[in-house]
Amino acid sequence: MLEDALFAIIAGIPVLCFGYPFVMAWYWMAGGIFYALYREAKLPPPDQPPPLKHYPGISVIVPCYNEEENAHETFAAAAAVDYPDFEIIAVNDGSRDNTAAELERLATLIPNLRVVHLAKNQGKAMAMNAGALLAKHEIIVCIDGDALLDPHALRWIAHMFQAPTVGALTGNPRIRNRTSILGRLQVGEFSAIIGLIKRAQATYGRLFTVSGVICAFRKRALHEAGWWNTRTLTDDIDVTWRVQMAGWRVVYEPNAIVWILMPETLRGLWKQRLRWAEGGSQMMLDYFMPVLRGQAPGMIPVYLNYVLSVVWAYAMLLTLLVGVLRGVGLDPVPFVPGFGLIPQWFGITLTVTYLLQSVVSLTIERRYEKGLLGSLFWIIWYPLVFWLLQTLTTAVALPRAALKPRNAATTWVSPDRGIR
Repeated sequence: MLEDALFAIIAGIPVLCFGYPFVMAWYWMAGGIFYALYREAKLPPPDQPPPLKHYPGISVIVPCYNEEENAHETFAAAAAVDYPDFEIIAVNDGSRDNTAAELERLATLIPNLRVVHLAKNQGKAMAMNAGALLAKHEIIVCIDGDALLDPHALRWIAHMFQAPTVGALTGNPRIRNRTSILGRLQVGEFSAIIGLIKRAQATYGRLFTVSGVICAFRKRALHEAGWWNTRTLTDDIDVTWRVQMAGWRVVYEPNAIVWILMPETLRGLWKQRLRWAEGGSQMMLDYFMPVLRGQAPGMIPVYLNYVLSVVWAYAMLLTLLVGVLRGVGLDPVPFVPGFGLIPQWFGITLTVTYLLQSVVSLTIERRYEKGLLGSLFWIIWYPLVFWLLQTLTTAVALPRAALKPRNAATTWVSPDRGIR
């Protein structure tokens, strides 16, 4: 009896490896198509945001650490946004380069730019808390130090915050460095994967995380959620969960566009994705008891999906390990002859499903960026590169998150912003 159960579990691992992304692809497609048809299709073009009777004041917070090279471009784009009442707050988090001097120079050129200097590097969360507490307005928009705001982004954000139940919003990051293979792969990732997932999660009612590079909050919602946590690795995931658990809605606004730089080296990509995976694992551990106690019933589907994605990563790692060992003449599971990376017909089924998902996603995204269907050539390589990367980073991140002391505040380092 025990042997039969063990056999069934091990034989089911390859099915999980391919069954999980197969089921989730259809889950995301269904939610994404519904969102596109019943919300996006009714809206005017991105460059024609609907007029509002009242335009609430908005505070744009830009935390900066060693952003000397990007500051001029970022703040010039922010200052040029088409919105009647907004301020920009640059928070210099103890930069070691000439960011402080550059920000002060820009403040003499941009009338609505205020600069705040923190004495030492205290982390992105602390920088955003400082900026939010100094903000004059109730609506707070956060962008990164390399982000270029679309001229109409604030109008679309203000449009979404007309609903009094909305506590936070995530925007639509677009990749602007595309000269390398990794850059082009990430164009597909953000368009064909992340955008579709956010649409589906918005349809189903709960978002896993806002995009830290372009997000917005109602100050009251932040206060009730406890502001940004300085002791978590990915503050965007953590604050998203706490805002929703405080009873506020978090929504997706694909018209709130920002253009960003992403890593274009394997080393930079590894560091970025390991941080994301470790932050996700921290969330999974931190919210285990609240979810178990029923404190966040609406978050249960999102939570279980993340747990299943972690299980899937370890199943993938085990399957790959067995495949390597069999390739060198060793067989750790000889009693399961069918154990392999691609169980019979399922591999081609998953490939076709992924291509269909990509076509659906890119068709929806054409509203925001023309010519995306031409990037299908690069998108088809996404599973080979990024699924392996996700498997390895998740396997490393979970024990790191479990063993990391939770009483130490985090700091940040300058991320990889692509090949210069």
